[in-house]
Amino acid sequence: MPEDKIAMDERAEEVFLIGCGAPAGASATAPRMGFKAYNLMRMDQLGMAVPPAFVLGTRYCREFFRRSATAPSGLRDLLAAQVRELERTSGLGFGSARRPLSVSVRSGAAVSMPGMMDTILNVGLNDTTVRGLLRLTGNPRLAWDSYRRLVQSFAEVVHHCPVEAFSAKLAERVRNSGVASARELDYRALKGLTDDYLELYEACAGEPFPQNPLDQLESAVAGIWQSWVGAKAAAYRKMNDLSDDLGTAVTVQRMVYGNAGGTSGAGVAFTRDPASGERALYLDFLFNAQGEDVVSGRSGAPDGRRLETVLPGVKNEIVQVAAQLEREFGDMQEFEFTVEDGRFYLLQTRAGKRSPWAAVRIAVDQVDEGLIAADVAVRRTAELDADRLGRLRVVPSASSRVLCRATVASIGVAVGEIVFDPARAAELSQAGHSVILVRDITATEDIAGIAAAVGILTATGGRTSHAAVVARQLDRVCLVGCAALVVDRDGRHCTIAGETFGEGDVVSLDGHSGEVLEGTVQVELERPLAALAKLAAWRAAANMA
Repeated sequence: MPEDKIAMDERAEEVFLIGCGAPAGASATAPRMGFKAYNLMRMDQLGMAVPPAFVLGTRYCREFFRRSATAPSGLRDLLAAQVRELERTSGLGFGSARRPLSVSVRSGAAVSMPGMMDTILNVGLNDTTVRGLLRLTGNPRLAWDSYRRLVQSFAEVVHHCPVEAFSAKLAERVRNSGVASARELDYRALKGLTDDYLELYEACAGEPFPQNPLDQLESAVAGIWQSWVGAKAAAYRKMNDLSDDLGTAVTVQRMVYGNAGGTSGAGVAFTRDPASGERALYLDFLFNAQGEDVVSGRSGAPDGRRLETVLPGVKNEIVQVAAQLEREFGDMQEFEFTVEDGRFYLLQTRAGKRSPWAAVRIAVDQVDEGLIAADVAVRRTAELDADRLGRLRVVPSASSRVLCRATVASIGVAVGEIVFDPARAAELSQAGHSVILVRDITATEDIAGIAAAVGILTATGGRTSHAAVVARQLDRVCLVGCAALVVDRDGRHCTIAGETFGEGDVVSLDGHSGEVLEGTVQVELERPLAALAKLAAWRAAANMA
């Protein structure tokens, strides 16, 4: 037996099953299986609706890089064995022409790094299984939409192909079909788009798209490992003082399809408002979509209110899940979910990233509600500077001119010079300028610019996209989904409500009303004095004990 295969077999305890009827072993800890998978396992143990999965622990990633980014030959046999567990649980077959199993392949470090690494969905689809999915579901649109998504994400993650060529083909299909967006394309247009994508893939990768599902899975796992050393992941670790040696786990999970039609969709919810801390469900949802549509920032997610009308049972389940997650995890949670043909599935939960203002309010409210003890609230807010904690509000003035409104993703007020390039934002910030980063979409690739800016304004994207989550964590004012904004980065200008603005022009973002205002505004500081007083009293009592 080859040496590397023996090594893989010896580390079988670093593989974890979720929802497959196998009990969690003593080795099932967050550092070993990644925090995302660990929480997924906990939700499964609570009886929540979690699709079955297996997890390759973080150790495999570390060994992958110790081998100069080369996977041992035993990996393929290991994956095949674990896939058989998913087949047994689901009654589907990986590569089956009649009842095909497809899987998502997701990253998950020992600490939460939202959107900093990659995901590949729909792995297992090919020229044969796409027709099997059609037979299984009777839904040709679902089949071809899922296949074209796989080809593109596989090209981007595994072969680092640029997204622009795929985006251009998509825009061309949308335009020629006379519809408003990709969500309105019929199955014929999506089949044609898949053919286009397969040609683009071969041109970029230098080889045809792999038709063997196990080849796809093996390459997808390696692609997720590679994303651990990607630029945005490395920048996030440096910004948050995280070790480069942690590595990421990989979760391989049975696909559930949010793009299966009018009673399907994908969403992200926070159990409380992560910007203000208000005790209210904070929900973004998009019908007939997959999760990447919501979190990538490439589109908005405006269907949260409509969800209650179309699928009231699902909305009630989300509310109940939110309350249960807070009780079980003892903190405000951010959870991602998919609805497939009216059935709700949880894909992950984690302690939600929040603004400093929200951190104080949530900690105090949860003590008052009996959810956590006072010492826990003191510990969670220990790193916040109470003397500087506050948020700015715009003082109404007759001279202030409102240009338009956008969706608030992070509160406060930001006044600065318009900048279109993240690197330029970082450069100007270091020179002492206050800058507003203006972009088409909120994307985690912009993390250096997000960190450097005092505010972010985007034309598309939702408030629960990964980039918006990071902006809140960094306490940056963030307005997204600004329909009145058109960005021409090459020309270094934009139009806001029909008026042209160039780099260096000053605008103000009101993270309370969502208003974008011309020039500077007067502001006043608001402080959470009552909440701070409670924290101070609890801290004093703890010091005296």
